[in-house]
Amino acid sequence: MKKLPVELRQLEYFQMAARLRNLTRAAERLNVSQPNVTVAIKKLENELGIQLFDRSQKQLSLTPEGNVFLARVNAALRTVQDALTEIDDYKKLQRGAIRIGIPPMIGANLFPRIFYQFRRKYPHLSIYLHEEGSSLIRERIESDDLDFGIVITTDPTSTLEVEPMAHCQAVVGVPQSHILAAKKSLSLEELASSDLIVMREGSFIRSQLATKLHQAGIRPNIILESNQTETIKALVRNGVGITVLLDFIFEDCPDIKAIPLNPAMRYTIGLAWKKDRYVSNAAQAFIDFCLESFNADESSDDDSHLAITG
Repeated sequence: MKKLPVELRQLEYFQMAARLRNLTRAAERLNVSQPNVTVAIKKLENELGIQLFDRSQKQLSLTPEGNVFLARVNAALRTVQDALTEIDDYKKLQRGAIRIGIPPMIGANLFPRIFYQFRRKYPHLSIYLHEEGSSLIRERIESDDLDFGIVITTDPTSTLEVEPMAHCQAVVGVPQSHILAAKKSLSLEELASSDLIVMREGSFIRSQLATKLHQAGIRPNIILESNQTETIKALVRNGVGITVLLDFIFEDCPDIKAIPLNPAMRYTIGLAWKKDRYVSNAAQAFIDFCLESFNADESSDDDSHLAITG
């Protein structure tokens, strides 16, 4: 059996440098100095007898040998992290922390209800919330930066486990006094003549809307962008423009008419976590709670898409 001179810390530094392709950024993410990362990787290369990085360009890139080694390192570190988490679970029983990614729209409307009732049931568990777009949340789950996320799903993924929680669709929000408020549905072409207020770049619904408009050859008149749904709703109420958001955003908004698009843009909100990764007791408790809450809501009120019961 070959001697194992390599330290886990060296592998962690190598993995982060390979992921970010920059030693300075890797050191910042790891909260160590850049010389520490540089020395550790150089020592690793000497011990392995190969060059892991091509340093001839400004941005680090892996050599063919580095790519092969990275695949093994990712699997090894994931196994080690799962083992440490599992042992920690035995020590702490149900105590622990959960890292969750939530898109801004869901964070403002759906998550507070989940969080409040979950905290009542499990006051000893800590939740660390990260607000990101659905695409970035998926990436951070895959890179083990997050335990799981509540995301808007479209296509199935080979790396993530996704449990559907709720269904929704994109709707046009207009003031009740707006000329379009009498419509039962709206086409994309009918949006072209109105001032449009949208979520900022990186938002799932913004990306989906942009794709649909581009495919239809429509250039919208976007006058404002915001990541805050409350700001967008206030602007709509005051007649500044109209918007396109998910239907549950307009719950309890009697002064805004929510009009479905035609053809409809329907989506599923799901709980996502990485496949084949150990799920801690704390994370499993949150998964079970979310799914139980959604199932209870479905059986008691089929018309309410996103209410969370306690």
